[in-house]
Amino acid sequence: MSCKIYNQSNNPLPAYASASAAGMDLRANLTEPIVLQPLERKLIPTGLFIELPRDCEAQVRPRSGLALKHGITVLNSPGTIDADYRGEIGVILVNLSNEPFEIQPGERIAQMVIAKFQQVELQEVSSKDELSDTERGAGGFGHSGKQ
Repeated sequence: MSCKIYNQSNNPLPAYASASAAGMDLRANLTEPIVLQPLERKLIPTGLFIELPRDCEAQVRPRSGLALKHGITVLNSPGTIDADYRGEIGVILVNLSNEPFEIQPGERIAQMVIAKFQQVELQEVSSKDELSDTERGAGGFGHSGKQ
């Protein structure tokens, strides 16, 4: 599968770091560093514009190293880029730590995973009793236990 991408930044195109990698790193398209204060969120530009195949989406996800070491994450994770979107890819970062964090120009700030999807036709029913039974049933959060 291939897709068109336009790069107006000075950063390299996103690329897979290994043969089995699912995500490509997105980089900050900045002219100077910016600081994210504790609990602050900002939209960080990437300088990238993409044309995805009609049955695909791009998912924007946090980088585990930034999350673990600095408390920096993608606020609406995973963010979805629809196949018909042609604007610049932006990443909403939030600082969940107690310390300010400086984002450098060109810094890897998130991952992008391209995934196929299928749209469905919803068929409304008049009662929840019309939904099939399962072993789990209505068991929700924490229902499967800790082990």
